[in-house]
Amino acid sequence: MAAFLFILGTAFGSFLNVLIFRLPKGISIVSPRSFCPSCGKNIPWYDNIPILSYILLRGKCRNCGARISIRYPVVEGLTGVLFLTGYLLYGFSLQYIEFLVLVLFLIPISFIDLDTMLIPDVLSIPGLMFGLLFALLRGRIMDGVSGALAGASIIALLYFVGRLIYKKEAMGVGDIQLAALIGAFTGWKSMFFVLFIASFTGAVYGLIAVRGKKEENIVPFAPFLSLGAVVAYIWGKHLLYFFSP
Repeated sequence: MAAFLFILGTAFGSFLNVLIFRLPKGISIVSPRSFCPSCGKNIPWYDNIPILSYILLRGKCRNCGARISIRYPVVEGLTGVLFLTGYLLYGFSLQYIEFLVLVLFLIPISFIDLDTMLIPDVLSIPGLMFGLLFALLRGRIMDGVSGALAGASIIALLYFVGRLIYKKEAMGVGDIQLAALIGAFTGWKSMFFVLFIASFTGAVYGLIAVRGKKEENIVPFAPFLSLGAVVAYIWGKHLLYFFSP
């Protein structure tokens, strides 16, 4: 079962790679078939097996020899690990399905933000709706609504304060929508842990990224919010218990 769920997760990860590549470019996710970005040739099914094909091809296109980004097997492997992790934590349950839906939105949002510094509405808004739906199904709708409002409000506050102090956007509107999505899944109490983890890891990344550089460096925030969301979703209740008086 563990092997099956990991393989299933890598298959979903392969589809997430399609979203990550095509959505920012406005290409349909249905057609054309998978193709090499360098030579444009269609990729046959045996060269499109998650992780395995990358290893067998040694990270190169069979037709033109162009390098294939390491991001493809990374996304596939990450999705497979999260599919397996969720099952080990929650078994076959509604919470397991909720966890999978959360990560299936967070992964493409994070990598698209890394590539383009943008978070597509076509992912963040449906993700928020799914978060509220699961909150309703699990009998915690008020917690989901308050979590969405708390996440959006805090990031919106940072957005306006950043514009006031730095005379430019410190956050994007997409970050506000993503925080609302995460809050709907985690609840308002766990949002404090989400934002703490995101701020800390984002700051560390920013310091490393700008070290030795004179030019301004812009840090995409979605990957760090997503990291905080997964940590808070899994360990949020334990953290709340630990820090409660």
